[in-house]
Amino acid sequence: MIDPVLQQMIEAMAASGFALPDPLEATAMRALMDNPFPTAPIEVAEVRDVEVDGGAGPIAARLYHPRPGETLPVAVLFHGGGWVVGTLDTHDGLARVLARDAGCAVLSVAYRLAPEHRFPAPVDDCIAAVKGLPARAAGFGIDAGRLALVGDSAGGNLAAAAALALRGGAVAPRAQVLFYPVIDNDFTTPSYRANAAGGLLTNEMMAFFWDAYLGAADPHELAMPIRAADLTGVAPATIVLAGNDPLHDEGAAYAAKLRAAGVPVDLHDFAGGIHGFASFFGIAPIADEAVAVAAAALRKALG
Repeated sequence: MIDPVLQQMIEAMAASGFALPDPLEATAMRALMDNPFPTAPIEVAEVRDVEVDGGAGPIAARLYHPRPGETLPVAVLFHGGGWVVGTLDTHDGLARVLARDAGCAVLSVAYRLAPEHRFPAPVDDCIAAVKGLPARAAGFGIDAGRLALVGDSAGGNLAAAAALALRGGAVAPRAQVLFYPVIDNDFTTPSYRANAAGGLLTNEMMAFFWDAYLGAADPHELAMPIRAADLTGVAPATIVLAGNDPLHDEGAAYAAKLRAAGVPVDLHDFAGGIHGFASFFGIAPIADEAVAVAAAALRKALG
């Protein structure tokens, strides 16, 4: 059963005439979905647009620093949106609340988007952005040796992939925090069958997103982290799942596979959640709980 507050929001969106473009197409999807959800303003002492390393040259990012003048650990945030939609602005609120409540700097990364830039371009950007942080740490006021990766949905996919690629390296993350991540493209799971249509994420949308991102490329562990042969040594994970989400079961399966590889996992399964529900913090108490889980995980991992 969907949380009552979230159900009211779904009904209000339907009553307002919200509808996905038909057919699904990147430009139309962006025009509809790249609008920040209205939330109460959250003050962070320093917010500035910056550049970070990308896979093919510098890319845009936004730095949130709650205590300028201090060197703070950093959470690197990769936004969701099916690798097709999403911007620094759509996730500005989430970045602000995490910076405030976790007490760390947050760096939100504007990786290249599909279908103009298919796999591996987005994940290449995310990995390069993290690898380049030591050289930018002094200017950003961060300790690149104390970093975590955060992502929601497709951003969770990118965070999981980057954690996999960076394990054991000079800038290996201390933690990964994944909100309802995309981990596989198996449309046969019970959660895909139970939540095929009618929610904020449908099977049709996921098929569109996967086609835009992967196209005809062969499956790869950095596109589908659950298919990695070895997850040993990957950063400890905090995973937030939504019970009414096509992606629920693959997130749960990934948590199980990480645990089997000896990776510490803190799994939080919100039975009343829907895909994307953490974005409604400040409005839905269930979303506030999910964000509090993430902030607590960051505080614990980063000190």
